Amino acid sequence: MVKFESENDGSKEAMQFDYLFRNVTVIDGSGGPQYRADVAVKGDRIAEIAPAIHGEALHDIDGHGRVLAPGFIDVHTHDDINVIRMPEYLPKISQGVTTVIVGNCGISAASASIKGEVPDPMNLLGEAAHFIYPTVDDYARAVTEARPAVNVGTLIGHTALRNNHMDNLFRPANDDEIQAMRAQLRLALAQGALGLSTGLAYASAFQSTTEEVMALAEELAAGNGIYTTHLRSEFEPILEALDEAFRVGRHGKVPVVVSHHKCAGANNWGGRWRR
Repeated sequence: MVKFESENDGSKEAMQFDYLFRNVTVIDGSGGPQYRADVAVKGDRIAEIAPAIHGEALHDIDGHGRVLAPGFIDVHTHDDINVIRMPEYLPKISQGVTTVIVGNCGISAASASIKGEVPDPMNLLGEAAHFIYPTVDDYARAVTEARPAVNVGTLIGHTALRNNHMDNLFRPANDDEIQAMRAQLRLALAQGALGLSTGLAYASAFQSTTEEVMALAEELAAGNGIYTTHLRSEFEPILEALDEAFRVGRHGKVPVVVSHHKCAGANNWGGRWRR
């Protein structure tokens, strides 16, 4: 939940609530039907929801004809650097998004160290000068200082780890490189990363083996992490790509999130999916 801040004019302490939304249509995210209610907020918490709230608030808002819902979570973004560079982030909050998950598709600003040219697809996030967060703690400090209008959670990108520890992204990682990536992922999880993401369809990660990803996934369960993947293919080999994703999840004993759940290409049309 976004933390609300009120003007410190000396009256705040005298008010029962900071915000009071009256006569709004509430959709609370529980899956139940919408209902009409008053909603009161105190500090950074919802203090009361009731058909009618009798109290005073620093901000008393008539919500007749409007819908009040929890902030939406955008679970798949590449906003890693934008939340720091553009902290007001109107494109998201104007749509009701109050939390973004960054670090998807194997690319993350957190825990990335760029030497030289930014490889594709990490260049989606920015230029080399923008990758200045070698640890999750470094990234978290930058987000805290920027005070973006949205909450931020980060995954750690597999391609970012590969780029940190390999001299050539167009080959499988060797045992020493895998162990170095594991150690960095372990630290990232300890510092609050949500899990590991892969972008196996991209050339910079395509040559990684399933066993390489499985070895990294072994770090996730201890840190309550998840495995999120841009599949190795969304075209004809999609069933094999899904099997690979599930194999990684089973091996690591962690939840699997398929980032782009779709079938691409004319060869996936028709009866192939009816068997």
